[in-house]
Amino acid sequence: MGIRRTSDTNRTRVVVLSTDSEFENSVRTTFSAASAIELTMVSGNLTEYGDSLDITDATVAVVDLAAGRPDEMEALARFMARVGTWPPVIVVTQTFDANVARTLLQMRTADFLVKPVAPIDLVRACARVAKGPATGVEPTDAKIYTFLPAVGGAGVTTLAVQTAMILLNSGGPRAKPSTCLVDLDFQHGAVADYLDLEPRLNLAEIEPRPDRLDRQLLEVMLSYHACGLAVVAAPNRPAEMRSFDPDVVTRLLDLVSSNFEYVVFDMPRTWFSWTDSVLLGSNKLFIVSETTVPGLRHAKQLVAAIRERLGEGPNPQVIVNRFTQKVFDSGLRRGDLAHTLGDAFLSAIPNDYALVREAIDRGVPLDEVKPGNKITAELKKLVLDPAVAKTTADGGTIPLMKKLRLSVVGG
Repeated sequence: MGIRRTSDTNRTRVVVLSTDSEFENSVRTTFSAASAIELTMVSGNLTEYGDSLDITDATVAVVDLAAGRPDEMEALARFMARVGTWPPVIVVTQTFDANVARTLLQMRTADFLVKPVAPIDLVRACARVAKGPATGVEPTDAKIYTFLPAVGGAGVTTLAVQTAMILLNSGGPRAKPSTCLVDLDFQHGAVADYLDLEPRLNLAEIEPRPDRLDRQLLEVMLSYHACGLAVVAAPNRPAEMRSFDPDVVTRLLDLVSSNFEYVVFDMPRTWFSWTDSVLLGSNKLFIVSETTVPGLRHAKQLVAAIRERLGEGPNPQVIVNRFTQKVFDSGLRRGDLAHTLGDAFLSAIPNDYALVREAIDRGVPLDEVKPGNKITAELKKLVLDPAVAKTTADGGTIPLMKKLRLSVVGG
């Protein structure tokens, strides 16, 4: 009942586990016409075979899942824990909603298809996930940094842009880790404007056929800054309030996280049906507040809401932006921030409005305007490992940080 990679690297061996005879027959018929794919069909369900299926050296595993059954979902969780990072697992399911999508992403499935499935779409999915990343190495996890505003105008986009630049340059000039900045504010996003780029993401084109979204289509919708930073951003449409199908958004985010070492999300303040998935997938989740009493209150409430809603998943930490403290100033002090926010308080970013404004107007990172500025220095402490941050500050060569995968889920 197992599948193994053959010595012929041009062939893909696929096992399909299903109790659906109609689906099984259609898959057999289509796969028999694909000379590059060798099919092994197992008749049964995951509850029965999930713990015993031999996946040693497998190429791709396809599971026909009864997502509405708790025992099937538990069996999938055990199966994915045993699989690890390889082989990639494609889930085919009859029942599909936002909760199922979030669960599949948490379990790090390589792809998921909803019945009725055209067999040719399954063939293409198997061929795609079997290739792994473009580098030819086994799939790895992106490390995800998510910035979520507690109030409007807190400066989330500035911090997200600078964080992406820091991560991009964390490997030194000769070994820049692949880094992608994703603007998830599809109505009022400003990332492309901040970097003077043309936004190329067209979700309306993808929504009718989300299964079309693959690396090739993603590449068409990526914008690139002169420094090498990849950007996913949609055109700003302030008069169109739309909530896109969560399947489309989660597929997009899963694809991005599968093809980059670092991903930075610039989140909208509005909570959408796909927001839970993004937050659950974050390695670092930053709540950004301004230095005001209402801002701190909103940040504290947001932290509590996330902890209650998502449990032990993400660990939200608060960044207070544009912080200024003078000796004889009667405004908020750092101690006030810590007292109000408690253990959620992470850092206070210094205020330098003139520097930020010039960087935005020129479409360049802060360091290009003023090397060694205090804002960048503080952000490096938050997003880089201490040893890497110190080496960066010293101007030395930095080894690449270990890749951690996030398929919109992570530690």
